[in-house]
Amino acid sequence: MEKTTGQKIQLGLFVIIGLLLFVLAVYFIGDKQKMFGKTNHLISVFNNVNGLQLGNNVRYSGVNVGTVRSIEMISDTIIKVDMIIDKSIFSYINKNAVAIIGSDGLVGNRIINILPGKGSSLPVRAGDEIKSINKVSTDEMLNTLDITNKNVALISTNLLKTTQQINDGKGTIGVLIKDSIVANEVKAIVSNLKITSKGTAQLIHKVNQVVNELDQKNSLIGVLKDTLTARKIKNILFNIEESSAKINAISQNLDKTILNIKDGKGAINYLSNNPKLVRKIDSTMTNLNTASFLLNEDLKAVQHNFLFRGYFKKQEKERLKALKIKQKESPETDKKY
Repeated sequence: MEKTTGQKIQLGLFVIIGLLLFVLAVYFIGDKQKMFGKTNHLISVFNNVNGLQLGNNVRYSGVNVGTVRSIEMISDTIIKVDMIIDKSIFSYINKNAVAIIGSDGLVGNRIINILPGKGSSLPVRAGDEIKSINKVSTDEMLNTLDITNKNVALISTNLLKTTQQINDGKGTIGVLIKDSIVANEVKAIVSNLKITSKGTAQLIHKVNQVVNELDQKNSLIGVLKDTLTARKIKNILFNIEESSAKINAISQNLDKTILNIKDGKGAINYLSNNPKLVRKIDSTMTNLNTASFLLNEDLKAVQHNFLFRGYFKKQEKERLKALKIKQKESPETDKKY
């Protein structure tokens, strides 16, 4: 059965449309994988790629700039990842940039995020290696979360036991809560502490007042702060020190004199310890008294002598005259007073 012209045309259109769709699909896929654009590659080394696959996207600051070209296992802890990056983006990526493996969404495909580095640096070139940061994997996070959950459960169990003991009145806190006598004693202690704190505050206030008063000029400390008074006190202390030194010297000399007297040295010891000299001095004083008595007798005899009688009478008249003048002046002096 021969095909009609219409069927041939339909078949041709179907083939053409299929080829166009295939070409478009190849183009979009190739464009997404950066197969037809101008690209260069960068390298980064990781300890763990965390499920990264060939063809996964590479992003720079949240923008798709390339794909993963190859993943090469160097050793058990070194995995080299080769990335195809759009050539126009190389001028924005610096050598201090950092690569980190993340996920596209919460549970999406793995991607490589390139983060800008801190500070200024030169742009990267084709084939350069940038630093990497190994992110904590989901398994490690789940393991840590599991351990944390177990610790939280244990803490909750212990807390439940503690609260149950408190409710039962066990332990120090339980006794304080359940026992009314202890609670009243605690209240009394708190009240006494408040009273004590008030008294302490008043005492501190009084101490501050005393300190402020001491700092005034009328107080002892205020007087001592005065420079003039300080100089006077220094002079007084200096004079006292000099006087004490002189008194000390006098006492030393007096001690020497007493020692000399005790040792039989000096005139005082000689006078006190020589009886002959004492008797001589006594007899001399007796002779002086006798001589003075005889001299008085001689003067009386001279007064009665006619040769000197006129002289003594004249002396007696002058004495009486002076006595009368004195007696006349004395009543006038009494009237004035």
